[in-house]
Amino acid sequence: MAEILFFHLQSRPLEQVLPTILDRALSRGQKVVVEVSSQERLSAVDDHLWSYSDESFLPHVTAMEADAATNPVVLTTHAHNPNAAQVRICAEGVRIPDAMADYERVVLIFDGDDPDALTAAREDWKKARASGLAASYWQQDETGRWEKKA
Repeated sequence: MAEILFFHLQSRPLEQVLPTILDRALSRGQKVVVEVSSQERLSAVDDHLWSYSDESFLPHVTAMEADAATNPVVLTTHAHNPNAAQVRICAEGVRIPDAMADYERVVLIFDGDDPDALTAAREDWKKARASGLAASYWQQDETGRWEKKA
């Protein structure tokens, strides 16, 4: 059964937190699929992951590339699992999936300054808890550190 983590962004944007989350999953030997809501956001995240650090390399592809199935990190705009990932990251308005049996962990990253994102995250939290799934809620403090709130 999948563990669900809710990450409430407040002081740092997705582009600043996503590389750390991806690095942690990769260090555990997990494959990751990252779903965002639009092709424009996918392109922006893709570009950012190639250039976010001079000292680090984060291997990834988009789902449109022929070798997506063999890559550890795949970016997509669809609710599929092209690389048989154990971790699914839902960001930029993407809701948690109905079918979670394929995943060890589902991470919902949402913008705390967006009222629609907050409403959707609350609905997903209630859905996860009602389904009996292990869910935890993390919120950024003023310095960008994560604090477990529930």
